[in-house]
Amino acid sequence: MSCESSMVLGYWDIRGLAHAIRLLLEFTDTPYEEKRYTCGEAPDYDRSQWLDVKFKLDLDFPNLPYLLDGKNKITQSNAILRYIARKHNMCGETEEEKIRVDIVENQEKLKPQYLEQLPGQLKQFSMFLGKFSWFAGEKLTYVDFLTYDILDQNRIFEPKCLDEFPNLKAFMCRFEALEKIAAYIQSDNFFKMPINNKIAQWGNKAIC
Repeated sequence: MSCESSMVLGYWDIRGLAHAIRLLLEFTDTPYEEKRYTCGEAPDYDRSQWLDVKFKLDLDFPNLPYLLDGKNKITQSNAILRYIARKHNMCGETEEEKIRVDIVENQEKLKPQYLEQLPGQLKQFSMFLGKFSWFAGEKLTYVDFLTYDILDQNRIFEPKCLDEFPNLKAFMCRFEALEKIAAYIQSDNFFKMPINNKIAQWGNKAIC
């Protein structure tokens, strides 16, 4: 691990859009600290913790999550993931891998509340993964972190949703068995819930 100053990841004190980023930071042994903002309780859902600093961080497009890494200041969750992944050669090496990475990243619109469409969407992911270990092929890339997060959210919402797709279940087990991921999941820093902020209709409760 280098002696460089830590990155700062800013986000709400929930799982949300930062989950895949946290997983990637942990997996790559990247020194980082978190700035967690809290959303207030009903009925106002006060967001002043974030709004008071939103335009004071010199972000080009102020939003959460953000990543501060020296002079580099990045917003948009996928842009943050790609930034970290480039540092660790996790964007795909061959043209085929890069194409598969691009396809999967842009397919990441599978949301837990779309239960009616879920089997068809999961079937597409299952067919795309096929017999590969990872979604780019045999090389782990940042889109595996994205896909794991989405599939895990759907699994929380509908626990049996992966039962028909043994290769997706195997992918989830393979990902969770990665040494640093397994350690992070068992740590006190791991966010399983809440997924969403208090104003959301689903996934807004913490669990023990």
